[in-house]
Formats: sequence, structure tokens, C-alpha cells
Amino acid sequence: MKKLLFMLLAALLLTGLTSCSQESEEEQNLFEVYYISNSETKVEVHEHEMAAQTRRQQLDELIECLSAMPEKLEYKAPLAMGFQVLSVQLKDGRVSLDVDAAYKDLPATTQVLVRAAIVHTLTQIKDVNYVVITVEGNQLFDNAGELVGLMNADQFIHNDGNEINTYEQVRVKLYFANESGDKLIAAYREKHYSTNTPLERFVIEELIAGPSGQVEGIYPSVNPETKIMSVMTKDGICYVNLDSSFLTVVNNVSTEVAIYSIVNSLVELSNINKVQILINGEVPASFNSTTYERNLDCVIALEQ
Repeated sequence: MKKLLFMLLAALLLTGLTSCSQESEEEQNLFEVYYISNSETKVEVHEHEMAAQTRRQQLDELIECLSAMPEKLEYKAPLAMGFQVLSVQLKDGRVSLDVDAAYKDLPATTQVLVRAAIVHTLTQIKDVNYVVITVEGNQLFDNAGELVGLMNADQFIHNDGNEINTYEQVRVKLYFANESGDKLIAAYREKHYSTNTPLERFVIEELIAGPSGQVEGIYPSVNPETKIMSVMTKDGICYVNLDSSFLTVVNNVSTEVAIYSIVNSLVELSNINKVQILINGEVPASFNSTTYERNLDCVIALEQ
């Protein structure tokens, strides 16, 4: 009797473990595919049970989903909106999509929704962290003329598209150079910014734009010709990728002071502890560190 009872318990335990394992596998195979409303004002999520196993196969399957009309006819497939996907590449945790020029004919808000749907969908694949979109082999620029660059899901607001063009007022603390260019001076800036722009990118844009002229005694700390390649934050580290113009100093500002102008300004944000600055995707050998923390030794008070 004891032996029979033991066998029954073992069978029940095995059944339970098998059931849990099947549920776990089903959960791992469920992906979310993002579509766009016919009004082109919002995205909607549809569950998809993944059949593919490898990352490349999963990418191809999701691309097919993004290209096919959803079951609900009130939504559109992001990759079936009048432009063609010319190529799809997967390398080093990055998906690269090259599309034809018809993509740029879409309204600006629709372009953002398409990018949001693609990025949210594809970054669910394990070890895929970023998506980059090019247009016939050329870099993609948004409606404001800014380089779009690498994208991750955190860059997009997950709500209806009506909020894509909304603005909110923000007050940030920026560090600009003193007259001699060897120290930094803090100044506050209050301004409206697009809620679809990461706040850390807004901070860098304002540093590049330079002092507003409303505060005397502060000077540009970053070369105004500097272009932002990408900005992203992960685990408290903000990764700032700039073009080589950043290395050309202005107003006798040393590269180190320019670096801490960015670092100190970004670390003022609650979600950032450290900053890594890259030039065209690489940390220059001339930099003293790969990641920087706040440095108040180079900061002085504004003389009244």
C-alpha cells in the first residue's frame, strides 16, 4: 500500500512539473506584435505565438507579422504602409532595417508610430537590444533634422499617438564654461520639450545650443557643430554617442571640461549615475576613462 501511494504521489508530482514546464514554454513563446490604428494615432498590441527557435528565425517571423494585415481590420501592419523593406540584418544585438524612400513620405507622426511598433516588437527577441533604420542605405533623420540612430523600446512612450506631439515644461540644471574655459558654472534652464524625446537627449541638445544669453558670465562648453549620433540609458549609465566635432574645442574649453559639462548635467537627472561618451561609436584613447561620474571639483559659482 505504501509503495502504491508513493507511486501515485510521484506520478502527480511529475504531472505537475510537466504542466509547469509546458506553461513556462508557452509564456516564452508568446510575443507581442505592435500594429497601428487606421487613424494613425496609436498602436495596439496583439499576442503572437512564436514558432521559430533561433534568433534569426524569430526575427524573420516577426518581420512577417509586421508585414501582414492583422485580424482586426481597424489596424494596419507597420511594414505594409506604402514603403518597402529592402534588407534586414541581425548582428551584435542590433537589427538593421533598410527601407526605401517612400517611408519618408509618411506623415511625421506616422513615421514615429511605425518606428515605435517595429522597435517594441523586435527588441523582444533575446539579446536584441537596438534597432536602426536606414533609408536606401542612408542614415535616417527625423522631421526636425535630427539623426534617429540606434533605437530601443525605452525611447518610445507606450501610449496612444495623440501624445507623440505633446510638450511639457521641464527645468534642468546645465553646466556651461566660465570665460577662461577652465571651469564650469551651473545654470538652470526652463523650457518646453517634446515628450517623445528622452530627457537626457534634450539636456545634450541644450548644451550644444549653448547659453541662452539670459545669464551673463557663462559661455558655450560644447562645440555647437557637434552632432548627436545616439543617446540611451541602461542600468544607470547614459551612453552618449557624438560625432568627431565634439573633439574640436571652443572658447579655450578643454576636452575634459567639455566632457564634465555633459557628465555633470546628465547626472543631475535622477535615473543617471554615470556617463560614457563615445565618438563615432568608440571611446577615444585620449579620454581618461571609459565612464565618468559627477565631478564638482571643476565647478565654480557664478560671480555676481
